[in-house]
Amino acid sequence: MQITVRLGEPIRRLADAVSMPLDFDGATVSSGHERLRRGFFLRPTLTVARDLLGRTLVRMLDGQRLAGRISEVEAYIGEDDLASHAARGLTPRNRAMYGSGGLTYVYLIYGMHHCLNVVTEEEGFPAAVLIRAIQPLEGLALMESRRPGRPLRSLTDGPAKLCQALAIDRRLDGYDLIAGEALWLEAGAPAPEALVRATPRINVGGDAQARAVPWRFVVQAE
Repeated sequence: MQITVRLGEPIRRLADAVSMPLDFDGATVSSGHERLRRGFFLRPTLTVARDLLGRTLVRMLDGQRLAGRISEVEAYIGEDDLASHAARGLTPRNRAMYGSGGLTYVYLIYGMHHCLNVVTEEEGFPAAVLIRAIQPLEGLALMESRRPGRPLRSLTDGPAKLCQALAIDRRLDGYDLIAGEALWLEAGAPAPEALVRATPRINVGGDAQARAVPWRFVVQAE
């Protein structure tokens, strides 16, 4: 079963989308270090966004493993989502968004900051989840060397910050998170419902609906 939530559909379906079972279409994972498989990302975008919380983002850099627990994400769904880069249709910049679930979409903002997105759903439909924050787990010294002078609490608590700490840039745009050896996602420890909050997305453009939909998911402090 699939529930695909589009911007024009009632927001009451959000609860259905984020509570779907995970034991179908290759989405089940059995250990914390097992990689997430393609089926995980082919599900409806809101389902994937919520389920990414607590998963582990892994980057191999110069032979060293860097890893962090995903703690904040935002979903962008289709060309009718006026906050999405896809609202203007297919462009050279957003081409990766139209790819198959499980690819990356990495873009540059302000000419200097990179942002990492995980592409979702089937090829041809532009949807992705922005990774807004992670909690460092492994490779802390190397992360700190890439962001010198920053306190631990703000080392990777923003989309550009985590990309700087993990050396993620446009060279990883369109990267396959399932088959790749430089960047991937592992099962980790999914965040319990009691700690998850859904809010409007941060600093987005578009119309009133795009600014109001609760498509940002964040893990609250225990």
